[in-house]
Amino acid sequence: LVPSFAAWSLVPFDAGLVLADVNVGLLLLLALTSLGVYGIILAGWSSNSRYAMLGAMRAAAQTISYEIPMGFALVSVMIMTGSLNLTEIVMAQAGSKGFLDWYWLPLLPMFVIYFISGVAETNRAPFDMAEGESEIVAGFHVEYSGSAFAIFFLAEYANMILIAFLATVLFMGGWLSPLQGWINADVAWVDWIWKGGWQWTFIKAFLFSFFYLWFRATFPRYRYDQIMRLGWKVFIPITIVWVVVAACLKYFGLVTIGA
Repeated sequence: LVPSFAAWSLVPFDAGLVLADVNVGLLLLLALTSLGVYGIILAGWSSNSRYAMLGAMRAAAQTISYEIPMGFALVSVMIMTGSLNLTEIVMAQAGSKGFLDWYWLPLLPMFVIYFISGVAETNRAPFDMAEGESEIVAGFHVEYSGSAFAIFFLAEYANMILIAFLATVLFMGGWLSPLQGWINADVAWVDWIWKGGWQWTFIKAFLFSFFYLWFRATFPRYRYDQIMRLGWKVFIPITIVWVVVAACLKYFGLVTIGA
C-alpha cells in the first residue's frame, strides 16, 4: 500500500499542482512501482498455502515481465524530452497543433504497449493470472479477509488509477488542452477548455480508467504461456527497436514536438 500511495506524490495534475516536483521523478516512479511485487510474494508465501504461493509466483513473474516493456516506454519518453521531470515532460508536449503535439503520435507503439503493460502489471483482466478460479482460486490473497483483503485491493486499485494518470501525463499531454493553439478566446469560466487545466488531466485519466472496465467485459482470461509470450517475445523486442527509433527521431530532428 505504501509504494502505491507514495507514487502519487510525483504525479502533476496541473502546472505547479504536484506534491514532489523532483528532477528524477521518472526514475523514482519506476523504483516505487517496482516495490509492489515484494508484497505479492510475501503475501503468498506467508499464507502457507500452495494455491496462494502459486498465485504469488504467477503474479510476480507477470509483474516483472511487463515492467521491462513499461521501462523501455518510459526511456523513449525521456529521450524525446531530455528530462526525467514529469512536469517538464508535459510542458515538452505544449505547442500550437493541439493533440498532434503530444507524444502519443510519434511514440504510438510505445503508448499502446505502455498501457497494456500497465493493465498486465496491475493483474487486471484479461491478464489476471493471479486469480484462476479453476486452478489457484483467488491467488496470493486467497487466505486474507477483512481489513487485510481491503488493503490488498486498495493498493491494486490505486495502482490502476495511477497507470491511467501516468499514461495521461507521459503520452497525452497531461493538463494540456487538445485544442491548444486552435482557439484563443478569453472567457473566464470555460478558459480551461482551450488553455488547459487539471480538468483535462482528470478527463483523460477517466477515459483510461474506463478502458480497464471495457477490457474486463470484453476479453477472456489469457493462458499463462500466452501472457509470457506476449511480454517477452512481442512487447520487449518492439520496445527495444522503438527506443532506437525514438533516439533517431530526436537526433535527426525528424519530429518536432512542441512550439
